Amino acid sequence: MTELKTPASAAVRRRSFKGLAMGLVLGLAAAAAVPVLAHGHGHHGGGAIGMPGAFMGSPERVERMVDRLLKDLNATDAQRAQVKQIALAAAADLKTQREAGRALRQQSLQLFAQPTVDANAVEALRQQQMAHADQVSRRISLAMIEVSRVLTPEQRAQLAERMKQRAERWKERHAGRVAQPGQPQQPQQPQQ
Repeated sequence: MTELKTPASAAVRRRSFKGLAMGLVLGLAAAAAVPVLAHGHGHHGGGAIGMPGAFMGSPERVERMVDRLLKDLNATDAQRAQVKQIALAAAADLKTQREAGRALRQQSLQLFAQPTVDANAVEALRQQQMAHADQVSRRISLAMIEVSRVLTPEQRAQLAERMKQRAERWKERHAGRVAQPGQPQQPQQPQQ
């Protein structure tokens, strides 16, 4: 006995395949995107002026980063102390957020590894990941606003310019370092 393939059953199979494919795409995209959103771009964080990197790491690292950021800004001892306090509080909050982000990424991998990927579960997790990324972004923005209230407009302008130059140098040093999937990483050409 042979099974008759009707146009309706073919349409159902196409919809099922499309749902599976969409679930896979969403799961992989979410798993790839959240680490970037949660940690910022580049090694020291990203953001408008690169300051989020000052809100990550051990308390000692945070304090060193703040000292480096405030170097040559003629910041007073009081300003330095206030900015360090803001950065340390943000770092503590963001550490908790990073741990939550890891748990969400683990859930994404678990969904992807299932014999059948549940598109609804992937979408629900994607929404959780986006809400998480929004919380991280909001906390970094709040810390930057608090820092802006401590520094003078001139100090903020100097800091923004320094961060812009630093980002440009980082970009130059790391240009071409990212290998495409399946291809070996190309060695960086020496600068002349």
